[in-house]
Amino acid sequence: MPTIRVELFAGRTLEQKRALAQALTEATVRTLGGSADAVDVIFCDVQRHDWATGGQLWADKAAAPKPA
Repeated sequence: MPTIRVELFAGRTLEQKRALAQALTEATVRTLGGSADAVDVIFCDVQRHDWATGGQLWADKAAAPKPA
């Protein structure tokens, strides 16, 4: 069965991660079959200064002033 790697910004609660792990596991078993015990979910928390989109760090996007 698969290993599902989830990369997301740091800051999610344990409850949120538990709920997502359960939902991903259920969807995987429903779609592919097999046992829930065979599905691994790995969470990789990424700091905003370690992730860029469109050439701009997310830390910089968060710090940018919002248009009025």
